Amino acid sequence: MIQLKKLLLTGFEPFLDYSLNPTAEIAKRLDGEIIGSWKVAGAVLPVAFSNTWEQCLLQIEKEKPDAVMLLGLAAGRDKITPERVAINCADGDKDNDGIVKQDELIENEGPAAFFSTLPIRKFVNALEKDGIPAGISNTAGTYLCNYLMYRVCHHFESADQKVPAGFIHIPASEELALELGHVPGMPQEKLADAVRKMIGCLD
Repeated sequence: MIQLKKLLLTGFEPFLDYSLNPTAEIAKRLDGEIIGSWKVAGAVLPVAFSNTWEQCLLQIEKEKPDAVMLLGLAAGRDKITPERVAINCADGDKDNDGIVKQDELIENEGPAAFFSTLPIRKFVNALEKDGIPAGISNTAGTYLCNYLMYRVCHHFESADQKVPAGFIHIPASEELALELGHVPGMPQEKLADAVRKMIGCLD
C-alpha cells in the first residue's frame, strides 16, 4: 500500500473587480483527491492582510502537510506561472477589507526574499509536454500572493522544517475572462488538470 503524503493546496476568494476566483474553485474541487502519493487538503483563504496568513497557518497546523502549494489569480497572464521568489515587501491595491499596504516590510527582521522550494522547472516542463502554456515567473508581485508565499516560506525556515512550499499564479478561467472582456482565459477544468499535473510532479 502506498503511504500517502499530505498536500495543503490553497486558493483565494474573489477580490477587487473579480466576481469569481478560479483558484478557489480548484482548491475546493481537488480537496480530498488522491493524486499519485498525495492526498490533497484544499482551503480557500481570504484576500485580507489582517488574517490571510493566520488562516493559512491554522490549516498548516491542522493538516501538518508534507508540501504546500499556494494558488493565486493573475488575470492577464496567458499561462500557468510558478513563482520563483517572494520578496519582503507588501504593497499594491486595497485588500477586501479596504486596507492598502505601501512599501511595508512583511517581516521586520526577515530576509529580503525567499525562493520557492517546489520543483518549479519540473512543473513547467510537465505542463508544456502536455501542451499547457507554462513558464517560470520571477515576480509574485507585492500583493497578497507574494505576501502569503513569503509568510509560508518564512514560517518553515524559522521552524527548521524542510517542507516544500511555493506559489503558482494561474490565468483567468474562461468564465472570468468572458466577464472581464479583455483578458485571456483557460477552461476551468483545464486549470484544475494543470494543478493535478503539478501535484503529480511532487512524487
